[in-house]
Amino acid sequence: MVQLEERRVLRDAEYSRWKQDGFLILRGLFDAEEMQDLSEEAWKLTYQSDLIDKHNLRCRFQQTYDDRDCLWETFDPVIDLSPLIRKSAFDPRLLDVLHDLYGERACLFKDKLIFKQPGTKGYELHQDWIAWPGFPRSFLTVLIPLDTANASNGCTEVFPGYHQQGSLSPEDGTYHRLPDETVDESLVVPLELEPGDIAIFDGFTPHRSGPNLSPSWRRQLYLSYNAFSDGGQQRTAHYEEFQVYLRKRYAEYGLTNTWFK
Repeated sequence: MVQLEERRVLRDAEYSRWKQDGFLILRGLFDAEEMQDLSEEAWKLTYQSDLIDKHNLRCRFQQTYDDRDCLWETFDPVIDLSPLIRKSAFDPRLLDVLHDLYGERACLFKDKLIFKQPGTKGYELHQDWIAWPGFPRSFLTVLIPLDTANASNGCTEVFPGYHQQGSLSPEDGTYHRLPDETVDESLVVPLELEPGDIAIFDGFTPHRSGPNLSPSWRRQLYLSYNAFSDGGQQRTAHYEEFQVYLRKRYAEYGLTNTWFK
């Protein structure tokens, strides 16, 4: 257990940057030994071949940038597969930072581990907030890199300031890709990170990522939270609803007999 006096809390300048930009990078929140343990734990998950299946609602697959293949990419959720990863999601140092951002307690809403194998394409410009009934407007995501994240392996790129405008697409309960002209390209900030660093971005912050053109995997833990006053504990209800949504979407593409393990 980390002692209270050792916990990191935000400085005024960091909080101001968060309010202005809609994202924040904190260097060295976790130490090298902790990150090595987390990295090894993530590699162990890749050996669970019984889980990695297109019919498993926990898994996501992604096309390669040349569209020649479709590779497994994500476990969503993930904390129930690993006590160590679960511990990271509730680490007091992280929760203290989120308490400073919210001004109140943070509640875990969603958790996924994106492995991003070499050749995997990235994600087009979008916002994470979706206008589902009750979806928390306080939604934010903490990005914890298990490997160096940079341009060559498709690091996340954010566009500061746009979160202040709220939703940039119709609030119709559907995911929307944002047109490139929605943002000023000159404002883009690549979230270049080392293991131990974290980045936090608002659910309304437009972001994207490029393909992984490196020879190595680019693994990142994505932990999403909401403010306690914005719906309280919702993770269980979210995943129940999310899996219903996924079953319907997969069926539209002919993928039936889905299951969750």
